[in-house]
Amino acid sequence: MPVVPPEKLVKLQQQGDGIRNICILAHVDHGKTSLTDALIATNGIISPKLAGKIRYLDSRPDEQSRGITMESSAISLYFSLLRRDAPEAEPEQKDYLINLIDSPGHIDFSSEVSTASRLCDGAVVLVDAVEGVCSQTVTVLRQAWKEKLKPLLVINKMDRLITELKLSPGEAYTHLSKLLEQVNAVMGSFALGERMEDDLRWRERIDERVTAAAAAKEHDDADTVTGGPKGRLDNLLEELEGLSTSGTPAEYEEKEDEDIYFEPERNNVIFSSAIDGWAFTPRQFAGLYAKKLGIKRRVLEKVLWGDFYLDPKTKRVLGPKHLKGRNLKPMFVQLVLDQIWAVYEGTMGGPNNKGDPVLMEKITKGLNIKIPPHIMRSRDPKALMSAVFGAWLPLSTALLVSVIEHLPSPRTAQETRMPSLLDASPGSEHIDERVREAMTHSNSAIAEPVVAYVSKMISIPESELPANKRRGGMLSAEEAQELGRKKRAEIARAQAQAGGEPNVVIITDALSSAAIDNREDLDGVNGEEQQQEDPEHLIGFARLFSGTLTVGDEVYVLPPKYTPARPHAQPQPRKVTITALYLLMGRSLESLNSVPAGNIVGIAGLEGAILKYGTICSQFEGAPNLSSTTAISTNAPIVRVALEPAFPGDLDKMIRGLRLLEQADPAVVYEQLESGEHVILTAGELHLERCLKDLRERFAKCDIQAGEAIVPYKEGIVKGEEMNAPRDPALGRGRVEGVTTSKQVTVRLSVRPLPAPVTEFLVRHTGAVKRLYSERKAQEEERTSSGGADARDGDNTDGVDGHDIEAEETAAEAEQNISLADFRQRLAEAFAEDKTETEVWKDAVERIAAFGPRRIGPNVLIDMTEGGICGKFLREQNEADESGDKEEHTSALADKVAHAFQLATYQGPLCNEPLQGVAVFLEELSVNVPENEASQNMGRLTGEIIRTVRDSIRQGFLDWSPRILLAMYSCEIQASAEVLGRVYSVITRRRGRIVNESLLEPSTNFTILALLPVAESFGFSDEIRQRTSGFAAPQLVFEGFEMLDEDPYWVPTTEEELEDIGEKADKENVARRYVDGVRDRKGLTVKKKVVESAEKQKTLKR
Repeated sequence: MPVVPPEKLVKLQQQGDGIRNICILAHVDHGKTSLTDALIATNGIISPKLAGKIRYLDSRPDEQSRGITMESSAISLYFSLLRRDAPEAEPEQKDYLINLIDSPGHIDFSSEVSTASRLCDGAVVLVDAVEGVCSQTVTVLRQAWKEKLKPLLVINKMDRLITELKLSPGEAYTHLSKLLEQVNAVMGSFALGERMEDDLRWRERIDERVTAAAAAKEHDDADTVTGGPKGRLDNLLEELEGLSTSGTPAEYEEKEDEDIYFEPERNNVIFSSAIDGWAFTPRQFAGLYAKKLGIKRRVLEKVLWGDFYLDPKTKRVLGPKHLKGRNLKPMFVQLVLDQIWAVYEGTMGGPNNKGDPVLMEKITKGLNIKIPPHIMRSRDPKALMSAVFGAWLPLSTALLVSVIEHLPSPRTAQETRMPSLLDASPGSEHIDERVREAMTHSNSAIAEPVVAYVSKMISIPESELPANKRRGGMLSAEEAQELGRKKRAEIARAQAQAGGEPNVVIITDALSSAAIDNREDLDGVNGEEQQQEDPEHLIGFARLFSGTLTVGDEVYVLPPKYTPARPHAQPQPRKVTITALYLLMGRSLESLNSVPAGNIVGIAGLEGAILKYGTICSQFEGAPNLSSTTAISTNAPIVRVALEPAFPGDLDKMIRGLRLLEQADPAVVYEQLESGEHVILTAGELHLERCLKDLRERFAKCDIQAGEAIVPYKEGIVKGEEMNAPRDPALGRGRVEGVTTSKQVTVRLSVRPLPAPVTEFLVRHTGAVKRLYSERKAQEEERTSSGGADARDGDNTDGVDGHDIEAEETAAEAEQNISLADFRQRLAEAFAEDKTETEVWKDAVERIAAFGPRRIGPNVLIDMTEGGICGKFLREQNEADESGDKEEHTSALADKVAHAFQLATYQGPLCNEPLQGVAVFLEELSVNVPENEASQNMGRLTGEIIRTVRDSIRQGFLDWSPRILLAMYSCEIQASAEVLGRVYSVITRRRGRIVNESLLEPSTNFTILALLPVAESFGFSDEIRQRTSGFAAPQLVFEGFEMLDEDPYWVPTTEEELEDIGEKADKENVARRYVDGVRDRKGLTVKKKVVESAEKQKTLKR
């Protein structure tokens, strides 16, 4: 294949309708990178013989060694196609530019999938023909659905059905039909969910109009004048009667049948084997058989898949009703699969698995293909098979033709995607119409406004930038002499290090390390090894939605909370200059002068202006903020690790490297704790390993030591049988009356466990609580101040900080658009589900004063005082605040109570971890001090009341039976029956539990679903692989927090317990072990026995 020059790709960027932006999505090890290799080979970048083996887009060494993709990589490919504008017209050659992004399949790197999907217009979804739909397959399909990407299904690894499962063509057809049903069931669930939402919105609109009509009627009845108002009512009722209740669902059904499901007869399903280099669609075989069978190609395309049969005598297509008892094969088996199986039988079948030469000669004659003699004589059956399939059903042709035919161009895709994307952005009604029009139609004129979305920042060493690379493939004479001199110097140095004796291994390493662009001075006899600095540069991985971006342009980087409704609010958009533009070519970059809309591009000059992702625009008034609507659905970063440099002098290097890493990796969060520790949050063990490697080798370039992983816990309470008697029987369980040290303020409060449905609801809707709190704070500041410029900066003062990520918060953002009224209704329904203590929770929703911790957590402060001194959190904007008549000093102290509630729920009494599922009832707050004296001593009273309320909440908490909540992983493992017992033993030993086990037909593999504590998961993947000899690999996804049903402070007291467990409680208290481990790490007091058995002493001899 000839190499396609970059100039040709740059020229194709100007042809908007000839561009396709696609991403390849799949579960881990389903063949994405191997498939991409076959496409790259069409452009001459790699040899077709190495396709599937070299994994070109896995450019990192650890990606190659592990055999998995860790980062999304983009490459631009050229493809030429002969197309007819009309059936009778002459075919014309048309050139296309395909911007392809290969994404990871491992769950730890799911953020890379999100960054790829926002930039593309179509998705190629791969499914393993044997393993079928896996956990990450559902995730990537959901991502494509949310981003409104048009999908193309590739059923890959078809060769496994032949070589591993030994299925016949008929059995394989049945298996493929079931697999297709599985994928379509997933797509149908997404469509059903969206339809239900549309139906709910439609019903809400109907209800609003009915309510408006009823209100108008009441007003009309009260009005004595029968002229104007009556006419308005009639008009409204007529409009209401004209509504069609079945319009929306009927229209949606039609769309569902047309666009949602994968059907081979519509040619949106491709059958392939990337490792063997072949793929086909039913359309290809329809073209082969149309003349032979005398059936029109369009008809044959529709009947080649499904329950259709070919009558061997009449050559007519029969349905299942017309078989009349005859045992005929389905057309897909007879005309397609039988031929594929025959090629495998001819190349790899036979008694010695060396093929059948007679059958191969028949096949090559029948297909009219010529195989070179040296390949026919080859002893490698794979070479012969690849040659046959390469000439008959090349993978690149089937896939790229389908991409061009079925996936939309940027202009077509943006007309579909942009309206909903812009409407979902903040302040969408204030977006400039000119910007909206340009983005919707992908206008690339120079005068149009420039809008681009940067999905992530990628780090490139300075030596790999195009400006620092040598042009051309041939070495000049001077360069060849320089290379030879450096190689001789490297060999001399290697021999000196080996003590003067030549060592083949060392000399080989020296030869491989010598390079032209190594500017190290090798003339020194002493052999000093001073490495030249190769700094990292951050480049924006972006998609241009409108306008033309040119080097030297000045654009605005919109901050994350920017809204066009308040464009001049602080912080204002930052103006930057584009220093360079790059064409992304996998492992290399090519410089560009300008890029039109619809292309994927690398942008230099954004370093320091964009942290992880953002929007850039040529104007900041009326610009859309696409960053806030991004669907970065990462696996929650819950694994915290404290880092320190091995040499204290490298601390500045490490901090600089950590900041670079945070920008370059969308799923990493870096923070510095109050204790001075430098901590990074990662998505999992493999992700942490990659981050540490990048820090040491690329970003910090110094030796870094990592501490033990810090796993989050939660603390809760339950009403258990083993509870001790209440501390104060007169007050009752959980009720505490606290008095400040000055005896001037008395607080009485009660602590109770929240009902389980309420806790689950609050955990699920953390994003909604966060949004409601932000809106409430903005409203209060607008009422108290004339200008709302500082309204945006108030979020972080109460701890609602984007960097302080809680694990469940990332999953909760999906339902954050719920309205206040709907939130109140659903919360009241959750409280009503608890039938045991209905009187306690009566009117609890109306009296909620705050959520905690950090104002958004799953704990509630309920104000039961007279007059509601703490106010109501869930009140409507037009509702009057009942706390307005309270005394001023009581009002000031009520805010301190709410602050103490936040502190108490942020650090629980067990091990200073956040609380979950706790309700605090504030029953009374009495102040025994005159008003003027209270205002003078407010500073002293503030500290006293915060300390008293916090300690009272802790006492009330410990009055119940405390529990520790463990962070849990959902673990999916595919394993054969032979290693099933070993998998179970590893899961059980790590305190996991099996949730489900199902046989993956027709193979003998089982799919195991289990729950595993995050604290026990480190080294789990390696142990599973070692115990099963590599036949099982787990996928760990954060599931949430689960209560460990064991009191950490429980000790045996009754005679039965002492007799069963023993005085020393020989059975380990697992909850106590977890609590003591966290307390020990945080430096809190831990009760430990210094001497276990004082009477048993050991001597040195024994």
